[in-house]
Amino acid sequence: MALALWIFLLCMTCWLGGMVFFALVVAPIVFSRLALPEAGKVVSGIFPRYYLMGYAVGALALLLALYFVFYQQIGRGWWGLVSLLLAGALGLTLYAGIVVRPQVDAIRTVVEQPVPDPAGKARFDRLHQLSVRLNGAVMVLNLLALAAAATALTRHG
Repeated sequence: MALALWIFLLCMTCWLGGMVFFALVVAPIVFSRLALPEAGKVVSGIFPRYYLMGYAVGALALLLALYFVFYQQIGRGWWGLVSLLLAGALGLTLYAGIVVRPQVDAIRTVVEQPVPDPAGKARFDRLHQLSVRLNGAVMVLNLLALAAAATALTRHG
């Protein structure tokens, strides 16, 4: 039980910490220090691993939360809530990485043009905003999952 909980918390730390570090440190520095075309290339080079990490640690955290639901005698309801929140976060991460990211990558060069096509730029901006919102929602779901896990542990653990 202690090892499973440690791995669960490690997964949550990696997932949420990686997202916060990218959003608050990496992206602002990359876009402030490099020209837009180079910054776009750097960030689009990071995203496959960024999402892969989310898929891996999110899936493992979800499996461990489900383990706690089925094999923990106390706090099952809280672990059930954690599982639901993580399933939602993982679903949004999969959608952002598998559906949205390739669409953004396919039209990213339109915003790098000296005079970008207005329709292409508008589509890029919409997809980018969707990606930002999806990642923000994943962060919120992860924070809520951590709060529910903490409640399960402090009330019943």
